[in-house]
Amino acid sequence: MRLLIVDDDADLRHSLALLLKDAGYDVTSEGDPEQALRTASAQTFDMILCDVRMPKMDGVAFLRRYHADGGQALMIMMSAYGGENNALEAMREGAYDYLHKPFDPDQVRLTLRKAEERERLRLEVEQLRSSVGAAGAGDLAMAESRVMRDLLELASRAARHNTTILITGESGTGKEVLARTIHRLSPRSERGFTAINCAAIPEQLLESELFGHVRGAFTGATADRAGLFEQADKGTLLLDEIGDLPLDLQAKLLRVLEEGEIRRVGGRDVRKVDVRVLAATAKPLEAAVERGEFRPDLFYRLNVVRLHLPPLRERSEDIPGLLAHFARQAATRLGRPVSVTPSALDGLTRYPWPGNVRELRNAVERAAVLGTGSPLELRDFALAGAQTNGNGKGQHHEAPNGNGNGHPGTLDLKTQVEAVERQAILRALEASGGNRRQAAGLLGISLRTLFYKMRRLPVH
Repeated sequence: MRLLIVDDDADLRHSLALLLKDAGYDVTSEGDPEQALRTASAQTFDMILCDVRMPKMDGVAFLRRYHADGGQALMIMMSAYGGENNALEAMREGAYDYLHKPFDPDQVRLTLRKAEERERLRLEVEQLRSSVGAAGAGDLAMAESRVMRDLLELASRAARHNTTILITGESGTGKEVLARTIHRLSPRSERGFTAINCAAIPEQLLESELFGHVRGAFTGATADRAGLFEQADKGTLLLDEIGDLPLDLQAKLLRVLEEGEIRRVGGRDVRKVDVRVLAATAKPLEAAVERGEFRPDLFYRLNVVRLHLPPLRERSEDIPGLLAHFARQAATRLGRPVSVTPSALDGLTRYPWPGNVRELRNAVERAAVLGTGSPLELRDFALAGAQTNGNGKGQHHEAPNGNGNGHPGTLDLKTQVEAVERQAILRALEASGGNRRQAAGLLGISLRTLFYKMRRLPVH
């Protein structure tokens, strides 16, 4: 946090600067207000502490000049006895607060901490408004493909209404990101967004998690507890991996959607809830309905509006924008530039990305941390099937067949993608010394997803 002290009293400037430096601030001080304005124009400050009475320019005039020059720092005025009226006038002109002279060190630190918190909240609000204005947040805002632009436009229209929305797509395509965006664009944006992964909670606990329980309902239920539906009242609830919801809970969920009422486990009272429900799944629910694994009436109730997020391999025109976006994020975290070479961009655009946007994000993060330099070459990403020649230029080799022998196999896309996934899992297991939890982290997937893929592909 950078501070500028503006006061004609040299002793005060010195003592205040020492106090604030000890508190962890980066402090600059000026005795002449004209010079202070030039300093504030040439550098960026988070806060300015300015005396209200100075011989060449008073604090109110300084504040007006600073704002006229486009200054954005938070202004805190300093006033001795008799200068309070000037300090109050400065607050009417936009100053945040004022401090009395002589200073109480604890009061100075408290005032600055409060100012920091106010500024943090202001920036969060601005960022939220910016993301909503862009009809998306995070990764979705980078969409360039026609299919994604159409999807976001449909999501924006559907968000304004209270209807249920079913979000489908492969793992890693951004289903929860889209759900959060819908919430921010909805009339419920002022209230909370709650998400639950129906596949991650044991079946015997899921009902209590969703609907709550009363004391004594089961072993360990030592007190009444509200479920997620009650906690999300007036807000939005995302039921992720809805295809894994047990059949008996599907019936209870349908009743909540139809009647807007819940009953806690072990309880008798019916409670009204007002919740906007979004559901997401990577499973084809129509097939689950045909197999009798998913209730058709619940499917139709959820499938009022469907938003399908296509896999990244089907919208490769989005990859350059996403790469640049994730590179900027990595650069901010690491404090140094992060970029990719044109040949790396070409290879990464042609890579099938079986883990979708999540895999791309994690690949950029790993390459930025472990790569040999910047800009990054394709070899820095260590992707299965994406190799470089001696000049570092990207070459995307045909994926091996299901036997993993390295020879070109069928042109069937699903077979090729599964082969690439299998190679990536084997590489991650090798890099982690067989530790499956670490391997899942390297791949950017959950441990449960890794186990599922290892059984399906198979990987031994």
